[in-house]
Amino acid sequence: MKLLLLLIAFMGLTELFAQPSLELNDQNYFDMPGLNVTVFSDIYPDGHQTGVTIIQHGIRVAANGDVRLEISPGQWSPMPKGGKLNVDRENQILSQKLWYPDSSKNGTGFNPINYPDLHFEYDVEVEPLKNSSFRVSVNLKEPIPADWAGKMGFNLELFPGDLFGKSFIMDDQYGIFPVQPYGPIKKINNENLNLPLATGHELTIAPETDKQRMVISSDQEIELWDGRSNHNNGWYIVRTEIPANKTTKAIEWVITPHVIPNWQYTPVIQVSQVGYTPNQEKIAVIEMDVDDLQTSPIKLLKLGRNGQQEVKSVLPQKWGEFLRYQYKTFDFTDVKTPGMYVLEYRGKQSHAFKIGEDVYDRQVWQPTLEYFLPVQMCHMRVNEKYRVWHGRCHLDDALMAPIDSNHFDGYVQGPSTLTKFKPLEHVPQLNHGGWHDAGDYDLRVESQIGTVWMLALMIEEFGLDYDATLIDEERQLVEIHVPDGESDALQQIKHGLASILGGYRSIGRLYRGIICSDLRQYVMLGDAANMTDNTVYNQQGQPDDRLVFTEENPDRELYVAAGLAAAVRVLIKSDKQLADECLKTALSLYSLAKEKAKGVNARVLALSEIILTTGDQNFKDELIKMAPDVASNMKGCGWAIGHVIHAIDNKKFKNTMAKAVSDFQQELKKQKTETPFGVPYKPNIWGAGWGLQRFGVEQYFFHTGWPELAPADLTINALNFVLGVHPGENTSSFASGVGSKSVTVAYGVNRAEWSYIPGGVASGTALIRPDLPELKVWPFFWQQTEYVMGGGATNYMFLVLAANHLLKK
Repeated sequence: MKLLLLLIAFMGLTELFAQPSLELNDQNYFDMPGLNVTVFSDIYPDGHQTGVTIIQHGIRVAANGDVRLEISPGQWSPMPKGGKLNVDRENQILSQKLWYPDSSKNGTGFNPINYPDLHFEYDVEVEPLKNSSFRVSVNLKEPIPADWAGKMGFNLELFPGDLFGKSFIMDDQYGIFPVQPYGPIKKINNENLNLPLATGHELTIAPETDKQRMVISSDQEIELWDGRSNHNNGWYIVRTEIPANKTTKAIEWVITPHVIPNWQYTPVIQVSQVGYTPNQEKIAVIEMDVDDLQTSPIKLLKLGRNGQQEVKSVLPQKWGEFLRYQYKTFDFTDVKTPGMYVLEYRGKQSHAFKIGEDVYDRQVWQPTLEYFLPVQMCHMRVNEKYRVWHGRCHLDDALMAPIDSNHFDGYVQGPSTLTKFKPLEHVPQLNHGGWHDAGDYDLRVESQIGTVWMLALMIEEFGLDYDATLIDEERQLVEIHVPDGESDALQQIKHGLASILGGYRSIGRLYRGIICSDLRQYVMLGDAANMTDNTVYNQQGQPDDRLVFTEENPDRELYVAAGLAAAVRVLIKSDKQLADECLKTALSLYSLAKEKAKGVNARVLALSEIILTTGDQNFKDELIKMAPDVASNMKGCGWAIGHVIHAIDNKKFKNTMAKAVSDFQQELKKQKTETPFGVPYKPNIWGAGWGLQRFGVEQYFFHTGWPELAPADLTINALNFVLGVHPGENTSSFASGVGSKSVTVAYGVNRAEWSYIPGGVASGTALIRPDLPELKVWPFFWQQTEYVMGGGATNYMFLVLAANHLLKK
């Protein structure tokens, strides 16, 4: 009997201490506490998001595990096309069929890629082993072509940002993951690469760190490369060459990430990085592991000369599950006393934030106007005291783009230039005005007019009148923090119009965009003045000037017409001549494009602004006739109706719009309850920050048009999302330099410096499919930290001013 009891006890202890193993979950990836392995769940390989991906202790540590044709592939390198993931639940195996080339990208599409003459099919198979180990195999349909032996291999990319300074062991070789890539450099298969950091059969990554330690082993030779010697945005790469004359198990690795027993995600407190006004709704969100059953109070602490004083301590309210986490909320709306505060949950404190009437008055929207817009200005030298952000640039703009050309950044020129200018002929009046669009140096017409439009609406809605910058168009000079007695917003509007109208005057139509002609120029990081030689070419040849593209796009023409019409209203007092040109151009664009538009949205946007500018009853009647179509497109154009509804004196039209708005807002009310953040939020690869900013701006106009139907909370919640109340462990404000903690390593033109531009607004927390929110500290993720003109910056600025206005009513 004693022996039986001892045996039962031993079996119980064995069960208690048995390590869990990877198993397929209902979202078709391998899962255990502290480790997830996804297999081609993601769809964005050029953004380092696809293939075999490893998430260790809640952090994505490796990705893009797949067969590649280069040791260190870049953004425009050939990548395979994949079919449907095969899920074998009985045998616990995931396999993905893939092939080269991808015909949808081979010399075509938005970002065309030039593939070699190679047709090759294979599958990548992943199966769990014991505990946290899993096997990765590559099976070929046929052996690789003889001339590809030694070139093609299976790559797994290791995220560098979390490995800098950590160690690795490869068999009997030892080293440190370097912060910068170092030589010796050698040309290998037409790639200039530093030699491998190590080669062998067993690689141990970060052995000193339990949260990161991982072992990769194989009977085949494994190489560890630093992909950044070939591309600034490269990762560390673990690679094995595909052998010739082998198909089944052509590659076979065993990967064993270390897993901390009983690991759980540490709770994260999500609260505005800036703070709240006294009467504002204040709801903090706590993000937790789904298996975390512990119940603890959350404390609100007021900061003072003697440190911290507890103001409130309550159990947070259970919200539910979203993505991979469970959430709780803490409502402290009743706390109205001005001051600085922190929140504390289980001994972990949030950043400090403010409660006060003036919380949005300084250092929130101003950085965008004081820094970001000036720094983005094209054709100017931009100084900030001792610093030169960039020199006078692109003074040789621009040459007409060649016909039948498909640019590597998505611009397409048709069989005609649509103008009197011949291909590669210099187009005048494009060497002044405009803003560099994003993390590159192109000028897209929609980003130019979007910036003009939002600035005009901010002047009109909130009386924006702020002067902190000297802008001298004649000398092409900007001096940050040197007031010149003029409204910065008006000066920026004129700067944008100089580019839009300059192009219109010269070519008789809108340009599509202005962009460099060469990929080496496109990837250039540094002073914009170095992109071209700033000398105008008038002859054919291979000049370095930027190219100007044209297009037939009625919807875009109507969008520009709307922005031009809005600009008229804020320019009319100070520059009637420019205002008259804006109106004339807007009306011309509208007349030519209105019947050709694909839908009603762009036409309604243009009509609403033209009505507000002209008051012309003919335009009002035109809009009234569109009532049925407008009512069925509230999501796309309802906000524009909210902007103009007060100017429409037609009861039936107003009733129709009110009914449509009511239905739309009821749907939004339902959607906002589907996330713990109080906004409709369905992440899809790219960070949703820009989209939610635009949504918040649009909701402001719904609210001003129909205050009884459209509450203001969606606008304010959208701002809170951008300022830190968003998913993931990184709770930074997406607006650089704004709040206690913000994105200060961003994808701007200065990203190679691991720096930021104050007031630039990043795209924000991205989705690693199917369910991991991610915002890494890494300057080369455009899908997470890129800045853009148009909505990216000025929608944010508008949103802050709107929230301040609504909360101070």
